[in-house]
Amino acid sequence: MWEQILAGISHLHLGWRDLIDIIIVTYIFYRLILIIKGTRAEQLVKGLIILLIAWAASGILGLKTINWLLQGLMTVGLIAIPIIFQPELRKALEQLGRGTLFQRPLYEFEDNDSLGMLDELFKAIPVLVKKRIGALIVLERETGLKDIMETGIKIEGIVTAELVINIFMPRSPLHDGAVIIQENILAAAGCFLPLTENPNLSKELGARHRAAIGITEISDALTIIISEETGVISLAHNGKLTRYLDEKTLRSTLLNFYFKKTKRKSFSSYLPWRFGEPHEDEV
Repeated sequence: MWEQILAGISHLHLGWRDLIDIIIVTYIFYRLILIIKGTRAEQLVKGLIILLIAWAASGILGLKTINWLLQGLMTVGLIAIPIIFQPELRKALEQLGRGTLFQRPLYEFEDNDSLGMLDELFKAIPVLVKKRIGALIVLERETGLKDIMETGIKIEGIVTAELVINIFMPRSPLHDGAVIIQENILAAAGCFLPLTENPNLSKELGARHRAAIGITEISDALTIIISEETGVISLAHNGKLTRYLDEKTLRSTLLNFYFKKTKRKSFSSYLPWRFGEPHEDEV
């Protein structure tokens, strides 16, 4: 079998179309690896690779019974893969639907409503930090969060510092949940977010931080977290968590996400990265 493969490779005559085909397939595999990295699926993929190696080795060594068993197992595995990798496949399809599998979109909300909403948050956050009031604030972007909003209480109110502070006060009936801001409106409060299943997170992180990461794994939302125990400010995006932010850094980071001084219409806008995007540290 290996001799036939090597003989086939030696007779290959690659044209420019073949090179483009190889580059595209390589990039798709690279993006898929990034999606499953740090998840439980990573261990499953390693197990599948071991089975493939064992299947190939049994064929080379002439172990017919083992080869037959492994071949049958691989056939069953093709049916089981969509079930086993359901979360990762869903994430990949969601990224494809948002247009973020091959590139990151530009978000340019250059309007006074967004600036006013952020100003109110910047007024509320220092008060929450000073009084050690835990908070979870989700900023919806392109991915709709209607199903998440339905788990809480509909508010549909203008974002003000006083409203945000009162919602997260310890005795408030809505404090134990997340606030979702949609199109500069405080759409819902007391919402329950899906917890992340990332096994590599620090054990120090509680349910609030895990919920913040979880919602950003299935959407492009930004989530602001204020720790009730320490008053530490964190920001979650794209399944990653940046901790120990001060108010100035949080302000510049959010403004960088929401606003751009000049709109880029050049070729650089279509590259698979976005200039000026803030650095994120995975915890």
